[in-house]
Amino acid sequence: MASDELRDATDEELAVKERELTESLFFLRLRHGTNQLESPAKLAQTRRAIARIKTIRRARDLAAKGQGKQ
Repeated sequence: MASDELRDATDEELAVKERELTESLFFLRLRHGTNQLESPAKLAQTRRAIARIKTIRRARDLAAKGQGKQ
């Protein structure tokens, strides 16, 4: 998922997507450990996607807290 698509998503959609990717990462790691993983690059892609989502969620939290202080 591209960053632009993630930024347009709601907080609930981001939470669901993060949960899905975290679960997917678990199974990728399991397959990697048993040498059944077709593409090791998929691990890195999934980790980066999770990091993007967490970054966007954190930025929104900080922006919301910053608006409350004014």
